Amino acid sequence: MIRAVRRLLRQPSAARFALLVLLIGCCGLLLLLVPRPDPQQLPRLADQLGDLAPVAAVLGGALLLVALVPRTFITLAAGAIFGPLEGAAYALGAALVAAAIGFTVGRLLGREFVAERVRGRLARLDGWFARQSVLGVVTVRLLPIAGFGLVSYGYGTTGARILPFLAGSVIASAPTAFGYAAIGAAVSSPGHVNWYAAAPSSLGLIASVVLVHRWWRAERRRRSMAVAP
Repeated sequence: MIRAVRRLLRQPSAARFALLVLLIGCCGLLLLLVPRPDPQQLPRLADQLGDLAPVAAVLGGALLLVALVPRTFITLAAGAIFGPLEGAAYALGAALVAAAIGFTVGRLLGREFVAERVRGRLARLDGWFARQSVLGVVTVRLLPIAGFGLVSYGYGTTGARILPFLAGSVIASAPTAFGYAAIGAAVSSPGHVNWYAAAPSSLGLIASVVLVHRWWRAERRRRSMAVAP
């Protein structure tokens, strides 16, 4: 495995970037062709896997996310299989692992190609990503720019740091994780909606708004100090 990575890194940056584009394109094509399972049938999977079900949920969900499957579907499925609270926790674990995988793949395959070619405004944008804190990542994640997996790949090609990216990805995923997991649980068990399980989604949304507001104020303060004589 290590030797394969070393051989890959010795390839020209353009070839690695082309491989990244091909990988994303193949994932998008598979996403259109492969049918999605019925959420009501998903709880049977947990019974079949037994004690391995949580591990399979996190790792399987992460692989599906990097394959560009929407995070909404992953969270709904987790809620249908494990219930609202456990499902939300496993969905957040899958988001963390998927963010790490997508970022690493983007960094190995695309960063050198991008760094060699950014100029002018693109160079300033790349510098902004490199300086980003957790709040900056949360802001980008909350914007309807692209899917979870695609954003992870894209971040890897920038100069962003991985730890703020991972933390921001999980924080930004929290507001909807509990809400969608509760909906997924309700789909698999109609008439047994636990609205208290959905309450953390409201708390997560409020926390995200507060974080984004603080980041926005910090950015305004930094810019005003930069232009001050």
